[in-house]
Amino acid sequence: MTLIVGVLAGGPVPPATGATGVAPEFEPAPIRWGQCGDGKLRRAGAECGFLRVPLDYARPNGRKISLAVSRIEHTSPEAEYQGLMLVNPGGPGGSGRKLSLLGGAVPGAAGSTYDWIGFDPRGVGASRPALSCEPDHFSTDRPAYVPDGEGVERKRLRRGADYATACARAAPELLEHLSTTETVEDMESLRKALGRERINYYGFSYGTYLGQVYATRYPRRVRRLVLDGVVDPRKVWYRSNLEQDLAFDRVFARYTDWIAEHHSAYHLGRTGEEVRRRYYQRLTELDRAPAGGVIGSAEWTDIFLRAGYGTRGWERIAEAFAALVHEHDPEPAKRLYEAAHSQGDNSYAVYLAIECTDAEWPKRWSTWRTDHWRVYARAPFETWGNAWYNAPCRTWSAPAGDRLRVSGDDVSGALLINQEFDAATPYSGALEVRRRFPESALIGVRSGVTHSGSLSGNACVDDRIAAYLADGELPERKRGDRADVVCAPLPAPDPGSEPNSGAKRRSEPRTTQPTVLRTALRSARR
Repeated sequence: MTLIVGVLAGGPVPPATGATGVAPEFEPAPIRWGQCGDGKLRRAGAECGFLRVPLDYARPNGRKISLAVSRIEHTSPEAEYQGLMLVNPGGPGGSGRKLSLLGGAVPGAAGSTYDWIGFDPRGVGASRPALSCEPDHFSTDRPAYVPDGEGVERKRLRRGADYATACARAAPELLEHLSTTETVEDMESLRKALGRERINYYGFSYGTYLGQVYATRYPRRVRRLVLDGVVDPRKVWYRSNLEQDLAFDRVFARYTDWIAEHHSAYHLGRTGEEVRRRYYQRLTELDRAPAGGVIGSAEWTDIFLRAGYGTRGWERIAEAFAALVHEHDPEPAKRLYEAAHSQGDNSYAVYLAIECTDAEWPKRWSTWRTDHWRVYARAPFETWGNAWYNAPCRTWSAPAGDRLRVSGDDVSGALLINQEFDAATPYSGALEVRRRFPESALIGVRSGVTHSGSLSGNACVDDRIAAYLADGELPERKRGDRADVVCAPLPAPDPGSEPNSGAKRRSEPRTTQPTVLRTALRSARR
């Protein structure tokens, strides 16, 4: 969410707090590095290996699990070396092994002074065991989201409860040890195994919460901290999902306004209101008759949800919309849906395992029903889709812990980044974390809608990240509850022109990160 010897070494580490039974005395074995199986990692010169850690840190000599780890070592002179940089893509449930490639996306040579460490968190991807409950859970022909038809609520409740039961059957012991605090202990084990006194950390989305919790538990082990798309620690996780519903609706309105601005390309409406009316009309029709027999209203909502994460991909979604409306062709929509759900249910299963156990969820369905109908009245786009996505938490078998009180009082510095209309991590979360980390600085992207979009070609953002990674330089902190630096977003795509702007040209040499990170972030959603 996502260590230097000598003068950079931290002092004594306070005991971990916020979880019971943690055994700080666990000493991991060094990682045995070898060739990576992934071609991109091999070509970048990465090494891969596994870190063995306890399933349960309260029983350090008990059952062990293996975390898949990759490393791209620094290329700078040793005198300029700045230590480990752990990276997490978020989700929760996103695979992070390929994010050791992220150093190449940092402007200048600032990334070359670190060892970049990517890892698949416990239960995820190539780590073993990896959690899977129903691999075909996101196959098509699913019930509608909005429970306004006969039996929809009943079907959806049963579907959520069945998934929770399948996870309990698949890996009952693993399920009880997939919380954020246990992943934080894995990060601490990684630090020990790699032989460093402190870590640097770059976290996206949920990875920002992981970084907040690590910094709360091990503040003297934190050197530099970059958090992009900042989770509000007050709202983990039921309240944060309700807030997301409102935020996704705002971005959906902006997206449909963009489609209307390009009426000559898509012919879906001359105003955003007209485009939205056509979208919801199509949603109703797909309830009655799925397009191509497979794209129903739930799948249609999921396709458009991708637009809520940022402007990249807006054109393809609008093209699929136009193809279905004007040509009755469902194939572009089917391709988009299948691309988003081609990796099974691993990321979804781990998403639930973490979110369902980090803090309590309401057990009474009447509470969920009341809250979601109230929010739906203001934000119909994603509210019920999000409700059913999280519904297994209501009957999840593993017990939930207590929400940790996040504090950055003892952290020497942190760089926060958030776009103003980021739907997945609303801007208020970044302001809250800025308050809790008094030595932090916040880069705000005014009017931006992209979720966790740093190191993607925006010089105003990326150059400040590079400066911080190079020499610890943070923007000057301003008085009041606001951003310390305000940047403009990258321009929205223009379907009538070639992508030849200066911002685009600048991002071309750094193509690894956007592709890898985009995949990781998308993998944890529908």
